[in-house]
Amino acid sequence: MPESDLKDALAPLVMAVDIGSSSVRALLYDTAGRVVTGTEHQIRHALETSPDGGSTADPDHLVSLVHSCIDHALANTGTRRGDIRAVGLTSFWHSLMGLDEDREPTTPVLMWADKRSGDDALALEQTLDADRIHTETGCRLHSSYWPAKLRWLRRANPDAYASTKIWVSFVDYLSWTIHHELSTSISMASGTGLLHSSGAHWHDELLTVLELTLEQLPKLTDRDVAFPPPIEGFRVRWPDLANAAWHPAIGDGAAANVGAGCVGADRVALTIGTSGAMRVIIADETDHEPVSQPLSPKLWQYRLDRRHRVAGGALSNGGNMTYWLADLIQDHDFDGLTEAASRVEADGHGLTVLPFFAGERSPSWNDRLTGTISGLGLGTTAGELYRAFLEATAYRFASIYEDLRALVKADHEIHANGGAALGSPLWLQILSDTLNHQIHALNAEAEASARGAAISALESIRAIDSLLDPDTTIVRSYEPDENRHAIYVAGRQRLERYERALVELGSTGVV
Repeated sequence: MPESDLKDALAPLVMAVDIGSSSVRALLYDTAGRVVTGTEHQIRHALETSPDGGSTADPDHLVSLVHSCIDHALANTGTRRGDIRAVGLTSFWHSLMGLDEDREPTTPVLMWADKRSGDDALALEQTLDADRIHTETGCRLHSSYWPAKLRWLRRANPDAYASTKIWVSFVDYLSWTIHHELSTSISMASGTGLLHSSGAHWHDELLTVLELTLEQLPKLTDRDVAFPPPIEGFRVRWPDLANAAWHPAIGDGAAANVGAGCVGADRVALTIGTSGAMRVIIADETDHEPVSQPLSPKLWQYRLDRRHRVAGGALSNGGNMTYWLADLIQDHDFDGLTEAASRVEADGHGLTVLPFFAGERSPSWNDRLTGTISGLGLGTTAGELYRAFLEATAYRFASIYEDLRALVKADHEIHANGGAALGSPLWLQILSDTLNHQIHALNAEAEASARGAAISALESIRAIDSLLDPDTTIVRSYEPDENRHAIYVAGRQRLERYERALVELGSTGVV
């Protein structure tokens, strides 16, 4: 992505706050959508995981990290603090936490990867018309989303459930600490599984089934409706932000598309960070409708705002899986593993990897799937194993892309972002070959989600006319190879046969 030093940054400036599952960061962007070098502050954090599938975070600890990031980013801004006109937030989608009548947390933050409500998702499928709910909310009945999590909390932690007066996403709680207003953006609400796809209201039938009232959910707002000014303590702490326009958070996936220049039916974003996703943003007003009826079972549909839908699919396994493997077999020597894997021919390792080490969202939506490796022998090398992991993830993207192509223009671009993908040219070439499509790689140092939050805020304060106004720099393009594509088609078919066998074994109680 383009950069600017502090002296040459074009006013007005925007502070972007990016809350991820492994770190939080705050940094400045200028009106041209350029990151202002030297302003960023990042703090890494780790989620709490448990053997039963739990994945949680402490809400107050996470709030303190965000506050601290803003402190440091302001300190890095020097004499340009007075040019900050807006604050744009983006956060991980699908988180859930409870607040009591005093707006104190009653639960930890339950992350999308928390799989403990898997049985509750299955129970809801028996109660509801799952396909219709998927079409109406854009979300499957799955442990990633609120309906299953709420049902699980009610039976697994009844005391916390009973003491909860309102259910929110983490970033809604963060905004409460700063503004004392409890609301959620259309974008964040669309990732809960409780919002009607129109984006205008909560889903009545699901609220009835879950015995929820509207008073137990935050009010809906949109990304361009600024919060009230910060409360007095933060006006004193951050005087240079006291009069800035603070905008409600947008989901990190939507923000990544905006930051990668992927708004419209002609551009697809492919992101691989901790997990992976392919997404397209399409305006409701266009002739090219973003969703067919019914919605493909492989895909989800969220929102950037009331005017823009975000359709795509998300993998539970991405950089988290390759990080695990590198730690297990080669002490995090990604360069050594990549070099060894690059010497292996396409699908030339005799291995079939089912990459479900963190369960699975798209395209199968099966919480009970686990990772398997078939074909191991005493002669299997680390490079062969690593390449098999990269190829298996590419096959899952190909399954998503197969249905996503129906929602985009025939002549479309694919823009790759996310640290795990951009840090691995081999992975991007494998993806290009597997998808049989050119892939444009963005700057590996850029943070598309943070940039998307900044661009959204710039448009909201009318500093730019369109989300596509700022230039997006392509660093390198990867061209598909027809011969390798044919090999990968066969490899994907083999993976899917193994997946079906694994499901059948699991359903008979053998696994």
